[in-house]
Amino acid sequence: METKVLDQAELVNQILDVIAKEGMVAPEKVTLDATIESLDLKSIDIVMILTAIEEKFDVYIPMDGPFHEAKSVGDLIDAIAAYIIKEKA
Repeated sequence: METKVLDQAELVNQILDVIAKEGMVAPEKVTLDATIESLDLKSIDIVMILTAIEEKFDVYIPMDGPFHEAKSVGDLIDAIAAYIIKEKA
């Protein structure tokens, strides 16, 4: 569980790691411009990713948030990072 304040680059790298691990995708494929479709991430994968991020960063991320509109990993990270930064501010 992360409790310290993270800088933006470190936060992005940690979220990318979670996406690769929980989505069972090769880390080199998980880039900011990769689409969720190109990584073959299903809805259940997104739920697993969000759950892992909640546990890792000790934050609550509502499942009905802007994640449904995310098309790329960058969009997903923007939405997730906004919740983490809000919770840790």
